[in-house]
Amino acid sequence: MARKRKRKSRRRQEGRKILELVPHYNIESGNDKPVTAARKYIASLGIAPPALLVVRRNEHTTDRYFWAEKGLFGAQYVEENHFLFPSLQSLEIKEQDKKKTVAVTSSR
Repeated sequence: MARKRKRKSRRRQEGRKILELVPHYNIESGNDKPVTAARKYIASLGIAPPALLVVRRNEHTTDRYFWAEKGLFGAQYVEENHFLFPSLQSLEIKEQDKKKTVAVTSSR
């Protein structure tokens, strides 16, 4: 029997595209838990939101966190609910403006 393909959420795909526009930071968790390592890294560098932190737990596992004005969130939650974050809405508007200008210049 053929396996049914998993449905991809359009809202999550859109959120993933928006998160690609945000600065990414790759760090190792070391002996700390991944969330603690991310918080310490943000505090030490004074990273301004929005930012995406990819924390490597071990050679096989990574955790992704989104640093927003409201705090630190799991990246999957932010992908699904990107419309709740004002900093991502401004990025989304800029991305739409770029698409419009490209469409205008290519039609001439």
